[in-house]
Amino acid sequence: MSDWVKSLSKVLYIDLTRKIFWVEDREDLFSKWLGGIGVAVQLYKEEVPKGVDPLAPENAIIMAVGPATGVFPMASKTIAVFKSPLNGYIAESHAGGRSAAAIRFAGYGAIVIKGASDRPVYIVIEDDKIRFRDAGTIWGMRSSETVGRVLREALPGAGMRTIMRIGRAGERLIRYANVTAETYRHFGRMGLGAVFGSKKLKALIIIGRKGFKLPDVKSFREIYKELYDLTRGSATRKYHDLGTAANVIPLDKIGALPTRNFTSGRFEGAREISGEKLAEENLARRVACVACPVACIHLAYIREEYETEKYFYKTEFIPYDYELIYALGSNLGVSDRIGLLKMIKAVEEEGLDAISTGVVLAWATEALERGIITEKETLVQLRWGDWRNYVNAIHNIVLQPNEFYRYLGLGVEEASKRYGGVDFAVAFNKVEVAGYHTGPLFHASVSIGFRHSHLDAGAYSMDEKLVASGGSIPDAEKAFEMIKEEEAWRQVLNSYTLCLFGRGVYTKELVARSLRSIGYNISEKDLLRLGEEIYMEKHRIKLEEGFNPLDMRIPRRILETPTPLGQVSEGFIKNIVSQYVEKIRKSY
Repeated sequence: MSDWVKSLSKVLYIDLTRKIFWVEDREDLFSKWLGGIGVAVQLYKEEVPKGVDPLAPENAIIMAVGPATGVFPMASKTIAVFKSPLNGYIAESHAGGRSAAAIRFAGYGAIVIKGASDRPVYIVIEDDKIRFRDAGTIWGMRSSETVGRVLREALPGAGMRTIMRIGRAGERLIRYANVTAETYRHFGRMGLGAVFGSKKLKALIIIGRKGFKLPDVKSFREIYKELYDLTRGSATRKYHDLGTAANVIPLDKIGALPTRNFTSGRFEGAREISGEKLAEENLARRVACVACPVACIHLAYIREEYETEKYFYKTEFIPYDYELIYALGSNLGVSDRIGLLKMIKAVEEEGLDAISTGVVLAWATEALERGIITEKETLVQLRWGDWRNYVNAIHNIVLQPNEFYRYLGLGVEEASKRYGGVDFAVAFNKVEVAGYHTGPLFHASVSIGFRHSHLDAGAYSMDEKLVASGGSIPDAEKAFEMIKEEEAWRQVLNSYTLCLFGRGVYTKELVARSLRSIGYNISEKDLLRLGEEIYMEKHRIKLEEGFNPLDMRIPRRILETPTPLGQVSEGFIKNIVSQYVEKIRKSY
């Protein structure tokens, strides 16, 4: 066993019910499953009982980092695994910022949080010291950003520090509440914020001050320089220049930009909310996660006049990326950039996942338009493009002034079952859809995905390549193999804990070579085998939890609106899902 694996193998267990903690050495897991998602899935198997309610104390929050954390460029992600309150199955969510480096330099490879506190608390992990602190004064605070500022001032000092916290949405168990890391990064999808809230856990602060000795400095320096130079090259340039907002115009051009609740793939206001326009008119600065030379986080500024003092303004910075622009922009018909940024600010303050929020509001707007619901339910007049009323509705989702908003807080699937309009409720497996209407491979991939993100398997890119080449859509068996192969390799990258924006740089050869430089005896073939095993492990757990994708509803709206590859066939998606079920069951 290499010293590097030993240094990564400590798992910190925290029991919120009893306010105790302990550390276990889990070389058995880190030597076999590398780290990140590979280890987190095994800890989930050990800690989360089958059939448990996602909001019960028995659900566990597992956060894991990997062997590359803190040493290689773009290895910046923390992988969170938990049972999702949106659909009741194992789920994962990733975030960067300083979270991964802080966990690693505090001396841990993973953290398991279980149980539930009887009162609001926040946890401070400072190397070997763990403290449970009363969060009564910050519970219910209106802005998640303010909570972060208060905690920063309360916990000054040197070291690698991360502040992960929930907003009011998490406290009130909105099923798609997120967790904010630092100021501009999030565990966005699948409702981790609600799981924090169910445990009365307001925040998790980690301060790391430890260091680790590299086994072979010369080899490390050589591969590090090679990787560093590549991550500053053409493979990541678009993320630095415009960020993922660069996707708006290309997707609109091919007819794949979801618009007004997926009724179209083209938006007449795309140019106004594009990455180019935001950079020209509103970009204030770029920031980066720890150990990342790319700096993909783009911040726009807005000025707001004080209500009582003319000519006095406050300037605020708002993070933006493609998914937020799709969900709160084109999908709601919003082309006013300042209005869009104020909507992003509202979801930031409340601690909501922007994708789910946008899809839920798009369904509500169409339901109101069709007369399925009235203003008696919505309380505000929801109209495409009316960002002011959407801002009010975002706050209402969290404040829940009536039954209608209580259902919106459960997600679009539950709201449409209660009020009608299931055909235009755009969700797979009860999770609102990410912003790519590129073709059948993407929609098939998210229907079985864990993150319900375009990053599960990157199948939107497979659709786009078919559009560009004029190629034919593969048969269902081949389509599933393409999705599985890509997703299996991503399990390796997510165990290494690389940001997937670096996937074009980190080839199989470079991943293997970088691991060897820190003491791992591993080949490319070993990595491919590991990726396949993790993929199968994850999906077996989900099927054992009762997930039956063959009974899953395919949103009618997805089938009605043409993609760049034509109309999506329900039968084709079902055939891909059948391939998936057959392959996973054969692996038992």
